[in-house]
Amino acid sequence: MRIIGIDPGYAISGFGVIDYIGNSFKTIDYGVVRTPSQMDMPNRLKILYDSYMEIFAMHKPDAVAIEELFFNTNSKTIITVGQARGIHILAAVNQQLEIYEYTPLQVKQGIVGYGRADKKQMQEMVKVILNLEKIPKPDDAADALAVAICHAHSSKFKESFKL
Repeated sequence: MRIIGIDPGYAISGFGVIDYIGNSFKTIDYGVVRTPSQMDMPNRLKILYDSYMEIFAMHKPDAVAIEELFFNTNSKTIITVGQARGIHILAAVNQQLEIYEYTPLQVKQGIVGYGRADKKQMQEMVKVILNLEKIPKPDDAADALAVAICHAHSSKFKESFKL
């Protein structure tokens, strides 16, 4: 099973591609899509859409796992990230991919086993679980890999692949 995890964003959006076979993981690819801050929002969203259409076409995932938004006090940020998240979902839907959503708490529980784990603990566990030499950089890519791992460990995954 090939899973693409997404850490949604409009300035920097992380993606992580893993294969999950049996109980073992193989890291296929990870990275970020960046959009220029001086560019207007519609064109930034187009960059995200086009980039994720390419990523999905190149890696041909069986599932897309995306982190749900965590509301903070900055309403402008939540709105723009929400728009970007919609673009990520639209690109997946247009590729006819199954989409699964996880809260930050669910991702932390799925990776570390503790919903209040800090970023360093999460990154270290991603490195260990995927048997990587170092923590993936930038942080957005490591977060996306965590979302993909979370999906592999989740009951949603098991339910979606019952025979």
